[in-house]
Amino acid sequence: MIISLRRIASALALGLLLSACAAGPQTFAVPQPASPPSDAAIKALSAQIFVYAYPLVLMDVTREVMSARVPANTFSHKRSFPDATFTDVVSPNADTLYSMAWLDLSEGPVILSLPDTHGRYYLMPLMDAWTNVFASPGKRTAGTKKAVYAVTGPMWNGMLPPGVTEIRSPTEMVWLIGRTQTNGKQDYAAVHRLQDQYRLAPLSALQRGGKARPRPAEAMLPEAVPVDVETPPVEQVAAMDAQAFFTRFAELLPANPPAAADAAMVESIKKFGIVPGKPFSVTALEPSTARAVQEGATTALAGIVAMAKRGGGEGDGKWAVHRDLGNYGTAYGKRALVAWVGLGANLPADALYPSTRVDAAGKPLNGANRYVLHFNKGQMPPSTAFWSLTLYNDKQAFVANPLNRYAIGDRDRLRFNRDGSLDIYIQNARPAGKRVANWLPAPPDGFNLMMRVYWPRQVMLDGTWRAPPVMRVE
Repeated sequence: MIISLRRIASALALGLLLSACAAGPQTFAVPQPASPPSDAAIKALSAQIFVYAYPLVLMDVTREVMSARVPANTFSHKRSFPDATFTDVVSPNADTLYSMAWLDLSEGPVILSLPDTHGRYYLMPLMDAWTNVFASPGKRTAGTKKAVYAVTGPMWNGMLPPGVTEIRSPTEMVWLIGRTQTNGKQDYAAVHRLQDQYRLAPLSALQRGGKARPRPAEAMLPEAVPVDVETPPVEQVAAMDAQAFFTRFAELLPANPPAAADAAMVESIKKFGIVPGKPFSVTALEPSTARAVQEGATTALAGIVAMAKRGGGEGDGKWAVHRDLGNYGTAYGKRALVAWVGLGANLPADALYPSTRVDAAGKPLNGANRYVLHFNKGQMPPSTAFWSLTLYNDKQAFVANPLNRYAIGDRDRLRFNRDGSLDIYIQNARPAGKRVANWLPAPPDGFNLMMRVYWPRQVMLDGTWRAPPVMRVE
């Protein structure tokens, strides 16, 4: 535990001294004993590890909430777009129908079978427990013909049937967040027919020639704390104290090992007293040390939220554009930030998400004002597939409105100006006349905007194209 951290630091200092004496010159100054870490140092280490662990813990809570309704290794298809009551996932989309599944690879590979979509855009990104996308089957990468994949765990070795392509996961927990292009409610029936052909089955069942039997809706991993299925996962994690948070993190580590690039962080975790698979307890700590641990976790979460509200990424005017999502390496802060803002981000090649919380003057967006987003002719978001603009409240959920319109984009019946330009009206009050066609309803208070550009063209990937600022209408 951290009570031993102070002793460890002193021992390490002594060990380094002895090593230096064995290899260096024969004349030395007499060293002073190393000071044990201060509470401030422990607070900083707690914050550092919290940021590192946050995506893994949030993923597991999200998995638990969703798996309470649908067992592991089973598709859950959204048959209609989410509405303002949907809170399972932050920053949901209203462009595609989701086909999601939580895969448990601890008992062997899972077979993913995909039909011919006859040219329709779809993607089936596979996300490991740390929120890194390690594969993205779909139209961009493999076309739209029928395909069969085997998703295998990090420790699996074996033979696969002919015609099955292996996709190896770094962790035993995998979130498959399939998306199928859906051009409005009138397109539901066609998409449903495709969804019904998406298949998941354990390799063992395929080898026996049998059919997959749904597993019970049980936890895939040991549970650290009870989790309700009503409170949004982000709020559940925010409500955890340091002991609950770090205990859950520790219990997730054996099945979801850190990447090799995380070696330095793994050493910090060891020194902090977190042991994979073991509970983390602060009860034996000195009161000041226990407070430092809690303050570090609290400070880290506050920092993640504050950073999200400030925005970030490469500045395209007043828009934040992250061109390095989906696979974060050692960018732990960005990984945590993206998890809080919108768990389940795609790779940049699959989608980019320019977002903003401010207008052209840098003032926070608020429904007490009226705004317009103007695109010049030929300057629409450059996508190979399609694009949209979505509005969220301060909790990254949709906003209830009379039209049940949560996003607007190139597949809507937009009204263009005579010169070929486009104006999107963002406001709380219904605009007059034909402007309703281009209206994105806003709440009476604060909100934020997110573009989704699916399969972006190179001019967007390299930053040549920039989104116009949101202009306040006086």
